[in-house]
Amino acid sequence: MSDAPPVAQERADRGFFGQPSLLSALFGVEMWERFSFYGMQGILLIYLYYSVEQGGLGIPQATATGIVGAYGGLVYLSTIVGTWLADRVLGAERTLFYAAIVVMAGHIALAVIPGLAGVGVGLVLVALGSGGVKGNATSLVGTLYAPDDERRDAGFSLFYLGINLGALVGPLLTGLLQSTAGFHFGFGLAAVGMAAGLIQYAIRRKNLPPKAHEVPSPLGGRERLRAAVVAGVVVVVILVLAFTGVLSADRLDLAVIVVTCAAAVGYFALMLGSRRVTPVERRRVLAFVPLWIASAAFWSLYQQQFTVVTIYSDQRLDRNLFGWEFPVAWVQSINPIFIIVLSGAFAALWTKLGPRQPSTPVKFALGVAIMGVAFLLFLPMAGGGPNSAPLLGLIGILFVFTIAELLLSPVGLSVSTKLAPEAFRAQMVGLFFLSIALGTALSGALAGFYSEQSERAYFGVLGAVAIAIGVLLALTTPLLKRLMEGVR
Repeated sequence: MSDAPPVAQERADRGFFGQPSLLSALFGVEMWERFSFYGMQGILLIYLYYSVEQGGLGIPQATATGIVGAYGGLVYLSTIVGTWLADRVLGAERTLFYAAIVVMAGHIALAVIPGLAGVGVGLVLVALGSGGVKGNATSLVGTLYAPDDERRDAGFSLFYLGINLGALVGPLLTGLLQSTAGFHFGFGLAAVGMAAGLIQYAIRRKNLPPKAHEVPSPLGGRERLRAAVVAGVVVVVILVLAFTGVLSADRLDLAVIVVTCAAAVGYFALMLGSRRVTPVERRRVLAFVPLWIASAAFWSLYQQQFTVVTIYSDQRLDRNLFGWEFPVAWVQSINPIFIIVLSGAFAALWTKLGPRQPSTPVKFALGVAIMGVAFLLFLPMAGGGPNSAPLLGLIGILFVFTIAELLLSPVGLSVSTKLAPEAFRAQMVGLFFLSIALGTALSGALAGFYSEQSERAYFGVLGAVAIAIGVLLALTTPLLKRLMEGVR
């Protein structure tokens, strides 16, 4: 055994592309989980609004986009449940493992249960399970690094590469199966992918650092009873609202938006008012507020890849490739290709710049503003008819999407672990995912305003608003850096 201090041993471990070797285990489980998630999501919207003759459910398009937005929001909203279980009941590692099993069960339900029943059961299980996987996988990556290890942002960028390898291959294979064998075969392949992720993770999960297995703030006896009662009441209320028609399909996105906003306000209030949070940690949480708002704005545009961009690809995009029309779902693999190509470059750039790299608020500001520019780039193609939008035009726009994403998303995951109060390690990551939940639900709600006739106003207004938010965040950077107390 080495006599070197633990921190020195951690930094000496460079077995996975210069990063800690155990990053590969988390890289793998997240890759396969994203394979299943994006593979299913690549065909979900068209499954909902395609006619029964085409193998779909024939739901109105506006309702279908709302369902997809609400489902995506619920995925990220449920990270609060997953990270709370990690901090208070099971620990991050066990929560991740059990949640991955729930995800697999959800994909199986989509594959074998026909009609709306399969959609309801499957999407709820996938959403709840994905919330447990996402937040805790990110939190576990943070345990592999010392607080001042400058490899951290590069490590998160590499972790993000694993996410996008799965996101690349998933829609390609499920889209091909959907177009040749049917939707349920595509959903079944997603279940197989999640099973592969579980197997490789189970082999190495016990080797994660001791911190990964800890329960940072375990519940007391009375707290356990209170939590069980609250959980039971929530389930009963949801069931009553669903069966009475109050929580109808066309209202799901609004419900997720309201619940997400309430949860975010509650979590910020909890952290800022907790006695377990030090004054320095409290100032850091305050600095996180404008970053959180900017993140929600970013995701409300970015996640329209699964709503507006999917409709655009189905109805407006020329998908003819050497005489063959490729599946709609394949468009979802364009962004991951760029991520795979560029994430390594971004990781190398941040590593090379070290302390000279832009601060987190500046990266966020650039990410939101560039996302706005991406929406403005739709304007030259606006107003055409079916099959009028060139594939190269959309590829170029998704390239700009990718630049914006790499400036904000992996950096947001990283800063949520750096600014987190010690008593809220995993829950701070869950709070970041709440911004994605809000943005994703908004992407479904906003999609209801999109049509071929309104394209110019739709893309122009949203693009301009995003650019304005980015500029405003850049102007507040000096104040945020002071509140962050030395965290970059």
